[in-house]
Amino acid sequence: MDLSAILSSFFLLIISVFLLPTKWKWLGIEQSTTADLVVTNAFIYTSDPSLPFADSMAIRNRRILRIGNYSSLKELEGPGTEKLSLGGKVVLPGFIDSHVHFISGGLQMAQLDLHGVNTKDEFIKKVEVAVKSKKQGSWILGGGWNNDLWGGELPMASWIDDITPYNPVWLSRMDGHMGLANSLALNMAGITRDTKDPEGGTIVRTINEEPSGLLIDSAMKLLTPSIPEVSIDERREALVRASRYAFEKGVTTVVDLGRYFPGSSVEHSWHDFTDVYRWADSSGNMMIRVCLFFPWETRSRLVELLEATGRVLSEWIYLGGVKAFFDGSLGSNSALFYEAYVDDPENYGLQVTDLDSLLNMTTLSDRSGLQVAIHAIGDRANDLILDMYKSVAFANGMRDRRLRIEHAQHLAHGAAARFGEQGIIASVQPEHLLYDADAAIRKLGEERAQNGSYLFNSLLSSNAQLAFGSDWPVVDIDPLCSIKAAMKRIPLSWAAPWIPSECLSLVDALHSHTISAARSCFLDHDLGSLSPGKLADFVILSTDSWDEFTKEASANIEATFVGGVRVYPPKDVI
Repeated sequence: MDLSAILSSFFLLIISVFLLPTKWKWLGIEQSTTADLVVTNAFIYTSDPSLPFADSMAIRNRRILRIGNYSSLKELEGPGTEKLSLGGKVVLPGFIDSHVHFISGGLQMAQLDLHGVNTKDEFIKKVEVAVKSKKQGSWILGGGWNNDLWGGELPMASWIDDITPYNPVWLSRMDGHMGLANSLALNMAGITRDTKDPEGGTIVRTINEEPSGLLIDSAMKLLTPSIPEVSIDERREALVRASRYAFEKGVTTVVDLGRYFPGSSVEHSWHDFTDVYRWADSSGNMMIRVCLFFPWETRSRLVELLEATGRVLSEWIYLGGVKAFFDGSLGSNSALFYEAYVDDPENYGLQVTDLDSLLNMTTLSDRSGLQVAIHAIGDRANDLILDMYKSVAFANGMRDRRLRIEHAQHLAHGAAARFGEQGIIASVQPEHLLYDADAAIRKLGEERAQNGSYLFNSLLSSNAQLAFGSDWPVVDIDPLCSIKAAMKRIPLSWAAPWIPSECLSLVDALHSHTISAARSCFLDHDLGSLSPGKLADFVILSTDSWDEFTKEASANIEATFVGGVRVYPPKDVI
């Protein structure tokens, strides 16, 4: 070997020596150091196929230092190391909820909650109670009602007008695609019998052609501007409230689609980003990790922000991409299908966004490196978005784009295979099937509902990637319930599974709330599995039996840790 080669090798060795500590420091890990926390005597499922199970884990500087058998990491203990022996309790990666409206959920926790109301009388009574705590002229806001729980009859303004003569009311249906206003609110918004249906929306009318009080999809934009905007302080309180509640359910990261619904202002998501999330991050008040999606109409603003900051703003805030709506919902009879609704034979659903506009936005967003997520529920809506995504990929060339379809609830024959072939992420909400089964059969007919609804196993078998979420506050933010729903598929008041061939195993369901969910928003480098170098977000379950958990998926969250620090129960709670 000549002298120049020797000198070059020596130079590279010196550079490596200096750079290696830098790399470890970037990961929050130092060589030859002691752990801040060592978890032992646990049954750890890692969601990492290279080492699925372990009994111990060492953590330093918020990240996992080493994981495996206790004997392999006890050398990392030192005088300052905290030790946590779990008595065989099951430990899982912190759950990722792949679809929430986080600030909306936090706000709704302080509003009129109509989830679970199952009679007309109870609905009216809850509104009546809410009126008593409000001053005249104050808006009564809330939501979560599901007319399927009381037989399907839709509420009307006449139900509540007599008890709300001086208070405008707006109560959104659980799916966010329909809402009920009282007559006072309709009058304030100038909605009369002469008001025409906007494109992509419907003003539900009585037999006398008067507005009934119900507004569907983009028709909601006729009323929502009349509702006073919530204050910055209220939204900041909502973030804290929502974060603490999520920790109770074992959720450590959320993909927030924002306060963006048909008919809402596209500015809400941006106001929450600047007034709430960035404030919390800069002031040390962020507690939960968030990946943010923004309305597709504001694509250029997001591109500029990404060019200035990159996708990772901090270990708490990640920029995801853009979100759009293409159809409505099953419960509101506005999801877009090939065939008409059985209970509404002239109705095929609503296309709420022009397809050419959506194609242009998606092409430009994808070309700019943005991830795109589009809401599609009906079978025709899903096929049209799959077609569009295929065109975009062909036009822009091959890359790791991870395009998403939000919900993917009802699929035509062959559509599940297309998700896998095209590499499209199916961002689905298993708990919805518990509420939708009866409605789907009634609205679509048994054969259509049976063959095309919530095809989780078909999607996985076609090599599609599933990402589980809740759509909170549509349903509760509760991954353990979501996992059980995907495994058992037993709707409310049913004794047997709905479409049992689509049931998932525990491991497949867990992956959909952990590592697969992380991949679905490009967070798998830092999150989604309990692997060395990743952030130490994990949950401890109440059970010490993996076999029992595998069969029944029944357990409670005993503790939640973010970055190796316990956040639930709070440290001041024993």
